[in-house]
Amino acid sequence: MAPKRPNEDGDSADKSTKKPRQGFRVGPDNLPDGAWKRKVTKIKQDLITKAKIKKQYSKIKAAHTTSEPTPALPELPPSPIIHPAASVPNPAEENPPPAQPDQQPTPEPELHPDRAHLLTSDEPPNPNASAPDFPPLPKRNNGDRSRGKKGNKRKPDYYEKELAKAAELKAKQEARNAEFARRQKEREDRIKQREKWRKQMDKAKRPDRNGKLKVGRESKILLEKVERLVGGGR
Repeated sequence: MAPKRPNEDGDSADKSTKKPRQGFRVGPDNLPDGAWKRKVTKIKQDLITKAKIKKQYSKIKAAHTTSEPTPALPELPPSPIIHPAASVPNPAEENPPPAQPDQQPTPEPELHPDRAHLLTSDEPPNPNASAPDFPPLPKRNNGDRSRGKKGNKRKPDYYEKELAKAAELKAKQEARNAEFARRQKEREDRIKQREKWRKQMDKAKRPDRNGKLKVGRESKILLEKVERLVGGGR
C-alpha cells in the first residue's frame, strides 16, 4: 500500500517550505580569487559597517530624545479686547495741519532787455539787426595745398612690391623655359643629323651589283663630317 500524501495546506507544509533567510549579495558568488573578488568583498564590508553605524546612531538618538523632557511653552498674556468704535482712528487727530510759514511776496523775475522791448513796442523784430557781426573767414589757398601734395612722395604699397616681385619671377621662368626649348630643339636637330649621316654611311658602304665598294661616296661623307666637326667646334 502506497504511503499517504501529506496535506499541503497544513502547518507542516508551511514549516517545510519556509527557506532560511540569507544575507544580501553585492556580486556573484562564484568569482575566482583575484582583484574582482577582493573589490566585491570590500564593498560588502563597507555596506555592513555603514548599516551598523546607522543602527547604533538611531538607538542613541532615540534614547537621548526619551531622556530629555519636552520644554513647556511659555504662557502668553491675554490679548486686549478692542471695540469697533474705538478702533477707527480720527485723521484730524493723528495728522495735525502743518505750521504755515510766514508768507512773503515772491519777487518777479527780471526780463531780458530784448523781451521787454518786444513787449513794449509793436514793431516786429529785425533778424538782421540782432545778428552779431562776425569777421569773414579767410580764403584757402589751393596752390599751397596742391604744392604740399606734390612735395610728399607716395610710398610704395605692399601689393605693388609683391606684384613687382611676381613679375620678376615670371620673367625669369619664361627665360628658363625659352632656354630649355632651344636646347631641346638643338638636341633633336643633332639626333636627326646623326641619323641622316648613319643612313648615308650605310648606303655608301653597301657594294654595288658587281660587289665593289663606292669609296668616293664614302670619302665624301667622311669629309663633310670632318668639316662639320671642325667648323662647329664639336
